[in-house]
Amino acid sequence: MFKKQKKNNKKEKKSIITKIKNIKIFKEDKDITYSFKELVVIMICSLILGFFTCFAFNKILDNGKSYRVLKKELSKLVDTYYALTDNYYEDIDKQALVDGAINGMLSSVGDVYTNYSDTETTTSFFQTVSGEYTGIGCSVNQNEQGEIIIYEVFDNSPASKAGLQKDDIVLEIDGEDYTKEKTSSDMANYIKGNKNKTIKIKVKRGEETKKIEIKSDIIEMPTVKSEVIEHNDKKVGYISISIFSSVTTKQFDKALKKLNKENINGLIIDVRNDSGGYLSVVTDIANKILPKNKVIYKLEKNKKITETKDTTKESLSYPIAILVNGNSASASEILTAAIKESYEGFVVGTKTYGKGTVQQTTTLPDGSMLKYTVQKWLTPKGNWIEEEGIEPTNPVELDQAYYENPVKENDNQLNTALDLITNN
Repeated sequence: MFKKQKKNNKKEKKSIITKIKNIKIFKEDKDITYSFKELVVIMICSLILGFFTCFAFNKILDNGKSYRVLKKELSKLVDTYYALTDNYYEDIDKQALVDGAINGMLSSVGDVYTNYSDTETTTSFFQTVSGEYTGIGCSVNQNEQGEIIIYEVFDNSPASKAGLQKDDIVLEIDGEDYTKEKTSSDMANYIKGNKNKTIKIKVKRGEETKKIEIKSDIIEMPTVKSEVIEHNDKKVGYISISIFSSVTTKQFDKALKKLNKENINGLIIDVRNDSGGYLSVVTDIANKILPKNKVIYKLEKNKKITETKDTTKESLSYPIAILVNGNSASASEILTAAIKESYEGFVVGTKTYGKGTVQQTTTLPDGSMLKYTVQKWLTPKGNWIEEEGIEPTNPVELDQAYYENPVKENDNQLNTALDLITNN
């Protein structure tokens, strides 16, 4: 803080002013003389600049003070680290020590959703939620015999255009034998590591052997599937969502517009086994469904509650049912609660997982990640579902017949939803 000086020596003041009036600044052999008024302005500007510089510096010092407190608190941890790395009788993995310390710190919070991911896991996580990855556009499984089988080929993907088909058995990739001691993960990792490269794949298709060349590329992961189902002489739109990733809003919007052009009489949204994703994405999807100003969800932090409402003119008017099970979690539950409580739709299936918190991530300099809980989320009516889940309006256990033969005719949860929609 700057204080004004109350008493001044008149002679000293006069002398200083005289000196100031005659100050010259020398530059490139030329001198520039400033008037007294100009120098006063310069001094005032300098004081203002100095004040803000001190303010910013104090802020830095404040952060430094916090850091110094933390450093003192962490002294035992640092001492332990050096005691081990300096004195342990064998070589020790320093990175493993750091990772273990971080994991221990986060686990002590007592929240399963507050955790640490190493670099490889973090890369995989962001790849999943981004909805894009380097690949050829297919998914693979491994059977009991260890054979790598093409489980699905994505539409308009490099794999689809090259002629790869569902149920093809992978024999070789770029001349390397994939029938022995190779896993589906080995195949995925190899392709991911060869972006924009033409990959030669030998497959067995029935009794034939085929060689297919596919150029890997950035693939948009299909997270939404849709179709029109005819039931009781009515058209019902069906949309399944596998994850709420960065590309899901666009895919959902495209699917919904396509279904509406078919003049559907109702809609079924399937989030069974959908573990969640981005909060912003489920918010965008709910905005396409609910009437304006209807509550989508509420957030609570430090006992303060804020509401997130539908802000768009877009809304649906026909009956909606949402299919759920015990693996429907997080963003899936937010959408389920919004449809149940703000749209008065049907919830069909079994009780949901029960995840009622919101997480935030921080990526560390080495590419690893911290994930920690920052808020509770509440349903539109203010219910917290943590470890409770959402009860269906129409509870239905999936028949064993579906597990044995997973076709629509055996999906009694889907058929219950179809009856509810068409009889409403």
